[in-house]
Amino acid sequence: MRNFNRKNNQIRPISIKKNFNINADGSCLICLGNTKVICTATFETEVPPWLKNKESGWLTAEYGMLPASTDSRNRREAKHGKQTGRTVEIQRLIGRSLRTVLDLTTFPSGQFIIDCDVIQADGGTRTASITGAYVALALAVKKLLKKNILTKNPIKDSLAAISCGVVNGKTLVDLDYNEDSMADVDANFVFAKKMGVSEVQISGEKTTFNLKTVSQMLKLSLESTKEIFRLQEKIIGKI
Repeated sequence: MRNFNRKNNQIRPISIKKNFNINADGSCLICLGNTKVICTATFETEVPPWLKNKESGWLTAEYGMLPASTDSRNRREAKHGKQTGRTVEIQRLIGRSLRTVLDLTTFPSGQFIIDCDVIQADGGTRTASITGAYVALALAVKKLLKKNILTKNPIKDSLAAISCGVVNGKTLVDLDYNEDSMADVDANFVFAKKMGVSEVQISGEKTTFNLKTVSQMLKLSLESTKEIFRLQEKIIGKI
């Protein structure tokens, strides 16, 4: 039996509390089962040096895990002066995914900085971060449009992510930590609601896989993500 008495195609209980941080332009606390992530979006009126005079804005992301987010204390990377390869890979994934649904030319003199801080981890931290980061970004855009800091909505589509895997011969969506550690095949899907697939990460952890398995994982993940999109729309409202 899966945690929360879920069926194979069911995600964990999900909640999103908006405006969790009063200082950020947009923020939320996303809870996906026992995984909890604080996501914030901050807008700065400058761009990286390599984008100056190129009529394009930018979005970048940072990701981190608090020391007590895991069973055994997670050492602060700042103390060692270097991020792990996993951290770099995840924050690049978050930024890359969000940029697929943004028109960067609508804010050529600024950039969004997304921060995703995991306060409790039980699998799916990167997918929860992407889903929450989109909400934080959309809330920030609403605020900036209202203040006339932005003159045009740069968001082209909604964005959400979900994990999927093959565990003991069964295809499951939204893996918790125990399921993920036992998975024979592990994947993360990032979807734009109308535009299609933003990113797919898939690997054979203990075995190879075929296109039939990929197709089944994609279908289950896409169907399960509909619930996430509905919740996002309810939280964000109209932009």
